[in-house]
Amino acid sequence: MKVGFNGLRGKEISLISIVLMSGTILLWSWEKTPGLSTFIPPQTPPLQLSSDHLVSGRSVQVLAPDPRLDEDGSSLAKKKTTNEQKEPHLERASLTVPAQSTSGENKGEDGSSYTEKIPSSVSDEEAKPESILEGGKNHGVQTFSSSGEVEKSLKQEEHKHRKDFVTNSPQISSLTGAKDELNNVTESKVCNYAKGKWVPDNKRPLYSGFGCKQWLSGMWACRLMQRTDFEYEKLRWQPKDCQMEEFEGSKFLRRMQNKTLAFVGDSLGRQQFQSLMCMITGGEEKLAVEDVGREYGLVIADGSARPNGWAFRFSSTNTTILYYWSASLCDVEPIDVNNPNTDYAMHLDRPPAFLRQYLHKFNVLVLNTGHHWNRGKLNANRWVMHVGGVPNTDRKIAVIWGAKNLTIHSIVSWVNSQLPKHPGLKAFFRSISPRHFFGGDWNTGGSCDNTKPMSIGKEILEEESSDQGAASAVKGTGVKLLDITGLSQLRDEAHISRFSITAKPGVQDCLHWCLPGVPDTWNEILFAQI
Repeated sequence: MKVGFNGLRGKEISLISIVLMSGTILLWSWEKTPGLSTFIPPQTPPLQLSSDHLVSGRSVQVLAPDPRLDEDGSSLAKKKTTNEQKEPHLERASLTVPAQSTSGENKGEDGSSYTEKIPSSVSDEEAKPESILEGGKNHGVQTFSSSGEVEKSLKQEEHKHRKDFVTNSPQISSLTGAKDELNNVTESKVCNYAKGKWVPDNKRPLYSGFGCKQWLSGMWACRLMQRTDFEYEKLRWQPKDCQMEEFEGSKFLRRMQNKTLAFVGDSLGRQQFQSLMCMITGGEEKLAVEDVGREYGLVIADGSARPNGWAFRFSSTNTTILYYWSASLCDVEPIDVNNPNTDYAMHLDRPPAFLRQYLHKFNVLVLNTGHHWNRGKLNANRWVMHVGGVPNTDRKIAVIWGAKNLTIHSIVSWVNSQLPKHPGLKAFFRSISPRHFFGGDWNTGGSCDNTKPMSIGKEILEEESSDQGAASAVKGTGVKLLDITGLSQLRDEAHISRFSITAKPGVQDCLHWCLPGVPDTWNEILFAQI
């Protein structure tokens, strides 16, 4: 018996040695040949959230993601993305559990089905972008298995599908692709609408020159004059490196719902105001527009032919458009209120009283000034320059360009100081509208008889505005430049010219524009910038 036992032990040892050597060779071959793993399906025990992630008194349990196809033949990953697009409110819940589908029953590799439940809310910790960017971490997710290797495999699988989920999910791309987003923002350039050229467009004009009598002054409606060529109405501004949003009156009103847009400036600002009213209405009579000028003190004063401005409200969207006449953009007040022939203090460093009183009501503000800054205008209006509340004695400021520069910087600086108090306000300073007098000035035989557009084939390519005063004033502030100078400079044929109703022989208007016309483009750019 003893001999037999020893012999049997020797055979067992030999057999075990052979088995061990074979197993070693097989394992070595397995590690060197990863493709063999495809013949054996992976273990996929369920993942279960910890008690910290109980929602509405019930636990949330899903299986590990299935990389194969769903029962309908479509990709589960693709279906997941589609469902997320349909239901963006599930976005935060999906940050913790990389779900495959919300369609209910799905088939696993073994043909069995599992049901997935989506939580309606998650903790703040789960919503942090770091939990996605650092996909190797399991935030509150526990795995239950009898094998440490399986647990490790599951974590790696979860990490992989978290990465896939981050890459494919449109809802959280702004969180997970932070670096890429930052690079895109840096690379993408804000459109410079001032660069470009005029191109023919048969869809123009945006409203009828014969119509829009409700808003358009007859003195600027060139269709009502003796002018016979109207090619200037058929040009559209095309920015060089971007597309400008097409203007639609209804879209503008929706964008400005429950908001107020105010133009404050000279007669060119009034032209822009009338142009916008015609563009919004398409030049048609609108009964549902209320005159609300009295709310802003815009009434006809005693002895005046017209008020200092107008304000109209579109009842459909509660949108108010107004214009206030302030040719110099500084505060002007009578020095002696009891003297009808008094001079007026022109406070170069003080904003108009109208702005100080009503700025809090505005959502969009468009300022402009320029053509009243000449000695003839100041003398005719009896304006006396004041700085610091007293008559100016500084000779550098006394020159017209010095006074204008001080005022522009002062008004922009003041508006900029008010922006933090009115976070809903967008402020623009419109650059100067060019004059086109040739052979003299407005009162010395100057003319602009050209009727052929000089703009065809010509481009504005400069990055900087040709109105350097306005550009330098807004630089470094929250006030934006509405740069229209260069593009308007190309349009010498679009002025009222000799066709003005009130013009005297030999006097032409090469300052104001025919409407419809160039100011419509100013409003298109304003609309795009809003």
